[in-house]
Amino acid sequence: MKKIILIGAALLIGAASMMASEGIQLKQVVDGTYSAEMLRTVTPLADGESYAQISSNRKQIVAYSYKTGKQTDVLFDVNDTKGQTIAAFDDYILSPDGKKMLIQTHTNRIYRRSFTAEYYIYNIATKLLERLSDGGPQQTPVWSNDGLQVAFVRNNNIFLVKLLYDNAESQVTKDGKWNEIINGIPDWVYEEEFGFNSAMTFNADGTMICWIRFDESQVKEYPLQMFKGTYPEMKDNATYPGAYSYKYPKAGEVNSKVSVLSYDIKSHQTRALQIPLDHDGYIPRIKATRDAEKMIVYTMNRHQDVLNIYSVNPRSTVSQLLIKENVDKYVKEEAMSKIQITDNNLLLPSDRDGHMRLYLYNLNGQLLKKFNTAEGEVTDVYGYDEATGNVYYQSAGKNPLNREVYVTLKNGKTQLLTPKSGWNSAIFSKGYRYFVNQWSDCNTPYEFTTCSNMGKVLATLVDNQKLKQRLSGLQLPKKEFFVFTTSEGVKLNGVMIKPADFNASKQYPVVMWQYSGPGSQQVTNAWSMGSMGSGALYDAYLTQSGFIVVCVDGRGTGGRGADFEKCTYMKLGELEAKDQVETAIYLGNLPYVDKNNIGIWGWSYGGFNTLMSMSEGRPVFKAGVAVAPPTDWRFYDSVYTERYMRTPQENAIGYDINPINRAAQMSGVLLICHGLADDNVHPQNTFEYTEALVQADKDFKMNVYTNRNHSIYGGNTRNHLLRQIAEHFVKNLK
Repeated sequence: MKKIILIGAALLIGAASMMASEGIQLKQVVDGTYSAEMLRTVTPLADGESYAQISSNRKQIVAYSYKTGKQTDVLFDVNDTKGQTIAAFDDYILSPDGKKMLIQTHTNRIYRRSFTAEYYIYNIATKLLERLSDGGPQQTPVWSNDGLQVAFVRNNNIFLVKLLYDNAESQVTKDGKWNEIINGIPDWVYEEEFGFNSAMTFNADGTMICWIRFDESQVKEYPLQMFKGTYPEMKDNATYPGAYSYKYPKAGEVNSKVSVLSYDIKSHQTRALQIPLDHDGYIPRIKATRDAEKMIVYTMNRHQDVLNIYSVNPRSTVSQLLIKENVDKYVKEEAMSKIQITDNNLLLPSDRDGHMRLYLYNLNGQLLKKFNTAEGEVTDVYGYDEATGNVYYQSAGKNPLNREVYVTLKNGKTQLLTPKSGWNSAIFSKGYRYFVNQWSDCNTPYEFTTCSNMGKVLATLVDNQKLKQRLSGLQLPKKEFFVFTTSEGVKLNGVMIKPADFNASKQYPVVMWQYSGPGSQQVTNAWSMGSMGSGALYDAYLTQSGFIVVCVDGRGTGGRGADFEKCTYMKLGELEAKDQVETAIYLGNLPYVDKNNIGIWGWSYGGFNTLMSMSEGRPVFKAGVAVAPPTDWRFYDSVYTERYMRTPQENAIGYDINPINRAAQMSGVLLICHGLADDNVHPQNTFEYTEALVQADKDFKMNVYTNRNHSIYGGNTRNHLLRQIAEHFVKNLK
């Protein structure tokens, strides 16, 4: 296809390549050249004065002082063990008593959060390293509170290892079977949309194991065709493709049947816990309390607008409803996942009054108080200190573009702990005396500091000076935040990135990127900002070709309250597309923008909204790129889709608002890209959409990526994909 490119376009590409050669190189955007240094797996230690993290060479697990930031101990060293030896490790899980570790090695990814690995038990005092099991790789091992037992999953069954009995291994369940029964780990849709990978826990005294059981036998399968490919090469598929088929419940279809079981370790008795649940309801969490006779189980109805929190006795199996959280439209997954359970209390984030706030209950379900939190939305919850009555959290307190760490004291007074403007997030110590703060802004890579619980900076751990020096020679363009009002009277936040040699007397083509999904944010004062993160380096790369690059968060995005976020309910894509079209119209009226050369692109939901925006009816986009786009929400999973749309049977009109039905209205030169092994947004979406384009006699270009999942990476894949996107705009935005 490149050989028949018009001469003018070819010259433009050549000029773009020359410009890029003097600045940011695309391969350096994707190969880690500009990756920021991060703290790896920070774990607060039981003494409340120190934390552990993986060393930069990934050979040790080291303890550091919060107060000084200096190393205090080496907890694990691959070159200093007794018993077994290993050359490297990937991660670790500290036991609750802080005396042992599970060392994770040979990790093999499955889906977004799931993986198998080979684990070792490590005794910190004796340096003894032993295999957790010889029976094959394990999943999601969990410690008992006393550090004397470990439960894990293998092949959908739960196993138990007792350390006091020479690591004796026993099998707890035997009914686990691929694509039928899962014990102790979530099925695909729970993992993806409820955001967890372990569904089991010990009770407080370690006498019982409790877990969620998934019966997915009636869930329909989706087959993915797998080819030989490379990186990795699958030689078994060299002549005939292979198939990977797994259970994936689509909108309106049958979900797994879920239940909660307990296993008495001494008597070997398994019991089904009596938890009220709709026939099509969800059980998105199970948690232990400090009371051995009390487990906490969450349930949700299929519409996900009611969250029930139960206290359940794992022996008697009797449950008691503690809290019934019923909010307008839907309970946000982020709110459910950030519930904090302490010794005596439960801290619940809720947007029941239109803004995310914090509510404190006791473990009998009695509401004790609503915290007078900082202005803006509570966006993360760090914990409730029962000793002082203080609550620690993150909030968009100053404006939706920033995040700060706050404490609301027992007396109701709220204090800002991180005054530096930008994006702050914290990991608090045991006992809440200290925290590690991660800060960045849109122009500055991450800085990590330790702080007191009143916000005093104690030590700088990482400042990313080397990366800052590398970036200083690139003449990076500035990022300018702006606000504009649409023709419908809606104020939207945006960011604009102009070429480093911007001349206001010229007119520039514009490339817009967006994601636009419910609760998301792209316009943020953070280093993670940008279409591909990393301080918008890919977007800066595009400016080298003479583009202005712009992002606007439309209606449905987060940080601005429930009304703004949930206004897209039952009609995904309609308002989001309008807002991107309105953005293009607004930009086209700026004197330095060429209104006839505006493009748009996005990935996943951003790909969906790219297609919706290009077929909105007002032909403002000359070119667009949709990467891995959903094209009909009937093709997407039940939990995510129905949270915002209910089922197709209930909301056919809403589901019919989709790119496939708008194919005849598609305007602009389109490139669509998809990974053929995308377990999340299936290739079906692109195949059905391109068929609709063909029948509507609409031209398009398509790139497919062999054996690649939703993230489309591996070998040279990501470099190739991003080059296709850049060249598409260079060719088509003159």
